[in-house]
Amino acid sequence: MTRAFDGRPVAADLVDSMVELATRAPSAGKTQGWHLIVLSGDETARFWDATLPVERRATFRWQGLLTAPIIAIALADPDAYVQRYAEPDKVRAGLGESAESWPTPYWTVDASMSVMTLLLAAENFGLGALFFGVFNGEAALRTSLAIPEHLQMIGAIALGWPDADDRANAVGAGLSASRRRRQPGEVIHRGGW
Repeated sequence: MTRAFDGRPVAADLVDSMVELATRAPSAGKTQGWHLIVLSGDETARFWDATLPVERRATFRWQGLLTAPIIAIALADPDAYVQRYAEPDKVRAGLGESAESWPTPYWTVDASMSVMTLLLAAENFGLGALFFGVFNGEAALRTSLAIPEHLQMIGAIALGWPDADDRANAVGAGLSASRRRRQPGEVIHRGGW
């Protein structure tokens, strides 16, 4: 994950290529019920104005993140899944009544897989990327960007060219980066729990 960007713009066709790859992520019923609001250049100020008050920016730990030329907001659409599973080829699943019919919210799962694919695509194109939660200012951000209420905000993605002069903050910095990765034996439960 990249936390410092050099501020150079990212071409719109490169973003389109990454999103095209992300649309190939698994999707229940091929619903593809996810959306991406892309803010670029000066538009990124709308994100930061809603989520990080000006008075807190000077002490914000990841100053290089504020120079990301793109901030994208990933959204999942539960209604798209309910509608898709009310169609004739899916109606027998019984999931077309309401979002509450779903034991697992596949709109969240599918949007998350699409975001992961987008992050991998960014890496493949030589870009830096960071997925992060919108923990502050979501209501103001929704208002500012006219995001419909029914859409679930998955999180934000910063995209851009990594700042080579700030390598410590650009890639994997922070206490979490030093945590040990779990070994397969800590993850796998063969034959049952």
